[in-house]
Amino acid sequence: MATGGKQATPLKSSYDIVIVGGAIMGSSTAWFLSDNKDFNGSVLVVERDPTYEFCSTAHTNSCMRQQFSTELNVRISQFAADFVKNSRERMGGDERVPELSVQSFGYMYLADNEAFAEVLRESQQVQLAAGAATQLMTPEDILKSYPFYNVDDIVLGSINLVDEGYWDGAAVFEWWRRQAQERGVEYISNEVTGMTKNANGTRVESITLKSGEVISCGQVVNASGPRASRTAKMAGVEVPVEPRKRYSWIFKAEQPLDRELPLTIDPSGVHVRENGGGTYQCGGHSDIDPAVEYDDFAVDQSLWENHVWPIIATRIPQFESVKLTNEWGGHYSMNTFDHNAIMGPHNEVENFIFLNGFSGHGLQQSPAMGRGTAEYLTYGEYRSLDLSPFHYERIVKDNPIIEKAII
Repeated sequence: MATGGKQATPLKSSYDIVIVGGAIMGSSTAWFLSDNKDFNGSVLVVERDPTYEFCSTAHTNSCMRQQFSTELNVRISQFAADFVKNSRERMGGDERVPELSVQSFGYMYLADNEAFAEVLRESQQVQLAAGAATQLMTPEDILKSYPFYNVDDIVLGSINLVDEGYWDGAAVFEWWRRQAQERGVEYISNEVTGMTKNANGTRVESITLKSGEVISCGQVVNASGPRASRTAKMAGVEVPVEPRKRYSWIFKAEQPLDRELPLTIDPSGVHVRENGGGTYQCGGHSDIDPAVEYDDFAVDQSLWENHVWPIIATRIPQFESVKLTNEWGGHYSMNTFDHNAIMGPHNEVENFIFLNGFSGHGLQQSPAMGRGTAEYLTYGEYRSLDLSPFHYERIVKDNPIIEKAII
């Protein structure tokens, strides 16, 4: 993966747009700005760690789904699938860009009670209306297609095998960064440590870098992932985003399944999916789920043995004999208000733009969110897909978006 952005000092003292954070959201926005013929401004991306070793993007499971309960979230992921499947064409026909696809093994939601089953039924209607191919499955249907499951306690399943599954998020991320830089977007390895506003507090006039430079800016985009709250406080504003630890495990099964395993969301919340070659990837978190320090990636060694493995071995008895090969901890950028994206301008600091709080579904939303943010920065409105329901204003008005399909 390219590690552009090793340059530490900005080339200029003023930029039209400063993006704080160069991971998937910041780089998507930068690329879509560079791809927009109506935008001719200057862009600076400030990334504190150009290796991206600990960012949420690097720790993702890299999957996408259309099984959401709100139409806008469905359409956002549909654009992601379209972008990925046509990535070379969308990136100008650049033959260096790999031909990508979505490995559509689907997501399998399993409901173990009637209330949850009704949520799946209602969500399916939303998804079908948006053009998704979601199917509901009785326990008998599930066993016909996937005989390895234990469905003794299951009331209903929901799956979509079209544009739902694994995709190469790392490749898209790399080429967004690389092409954006080739088109003139400037990436620096530095950190924003402060912001200065105008006299009446309605605009950010400049940012201060850790290396001491003060950079004037037209607009500021907060794309700093789990650190969103820290960045917002520099502008004197609040955003309800905090880092929540999420764990991933890779294991090899002694008796691999005879077909692809959908990303299975057990009613417990633990999820497991196909990883290829007789290996599988599993994710989960502790029942106690507090905010953690920004640099806390320690793995709870007991969680696998005492909680996660027993759940997946009960759900898929062939997983009673497995060998754990890798494990890591990463961070969700958790929006504690309603677990959905926070976008658009602050209600008072008008040029401070949010791109935060994706709560675990940021990677799959990055194409639409980067495109939308670039449009808003260029035109002051959305031209492709109206993302204004996600604006920060809803937090001020205490008007949450209720999304029932949060993993």
